[in-house]
Amino acid sequence: MTPAPEKPVFLSVDHISWTVPDLEAALAFYRDVIGAEELFRMGPLDAADMPVDDQGIDWMASHVGVPGARMTLVMMKLTDNMNFQLVQYDKPDDRRTDLPRNCDRGGHHLGLKVDDVDKALAYLTAYGCTPLEIIHIDAGPLAGKKNVYVLDPFGHQLEIVD
Repeated sequence: MTPAPEKPVFLSVDHISWTVPDLEAALAFYRDVIGAEELFRMGPLDAADMPVDDQGIDWMASHVGVPGARMTLVMMKLTDNMNFQLVQYDKPDDRRTDLPRNCDRGGHHLGLKVDDVDKALAYLTAYGCTPLEIIHIDAGPLAGKKNVYVLDPFGHQLEIVD
């Protein structure tokens, strides 16, 4: 039996990434409403314009796991300790457009800490977010806290916490 390789040091989270249907609209929302700062953008990067590897596999298939992809991305600074990447894929044609629910495999949400949940909820609702009901926590280690899930204008779930 071969010994396991040495464990690397995981230093920090570099970024999270969401695929969005309209990169410019999502960028405008997260920049203008949430306050993220655009760091850089790349693309469009199209597999059709890139060389294939020695086995004839296109760059997108071998590097991002999506054969024939065409994508554009924007990296933003969301907070002092979190970069947030938005990606728009224009190819392949068979890409899914539905988002997983919290209970589905791959389900996810972005939790954002705020100074006032009620104020944040009113603000985000005014900018096209769809709120669920506020969760008031009255017992346990988070007693006195509240949070609320909202859908951003593109259907992604945000959890707003105090």
